Amino acid sequence: MARLDPSRRFLAVNIAVLTVSDSRTTANDTSGDTLAARIAETGHRLAARALVRDDVDAIVAQLCAWIADPAIDVVLSTGGTGLTGRDVTPEAFERVIEKRIEGFGELFRMLSYQKIATSTMQSRALGGVAGGTYLFALPGSPGAVRDAWDDILVHQLDARHLPCNLVELMPRLQEHLAPAAP
Repeated sequence: MARLDPSRRFLAVNIAVLTVSDSRTTANDTSGDTLAARIAETGHRLAARALVRDDVDAIVAQLCAWIADPAIDVVLSTGGTGLTGRDVTPEAFERVIEKRIEGFGELFRMLSYQKIATSTMQSRALGGVAGGTYLFALPGSPGAVRDAWDDILVHQLDARHLPCNLVELMPRLQEHLAPAAP
């Protein structure tokens, strides 16, 4: 069973929040606000926040900028993961992801099923890694954001979480780029 190891030190990570929407503004971005509040409440740092339209190139550009920024460890996006023609967040993520975290989308939908039953099949939530940065695409509703954070991410982004967590892997995410031994 998962637990927190009190002998381990909490390590704050730098998290960027990206809202993908054609209709939201900074004044009514409830899902982005929910993520920002939860990030602060748990002791992590909100490193950046942006809102972009449902456009693959705009999403990719923002993701690439944050992936290249050594001050950002994790990017959480909200919105654009559905099935309509304007929902293109997963397609944008696929352009930048080096390794998928298959279990994130699977676990999100499993947990979501308990609340919204078969409607969860419409979510294309996903996770991955690029340039040593974790990337997670969440649905755009505040409820889905709460579920993803409260039931998955808050635990995996805590270095004290056992038996394992994403934070302890961070120093090794780019070891494939290390120079070969002579």
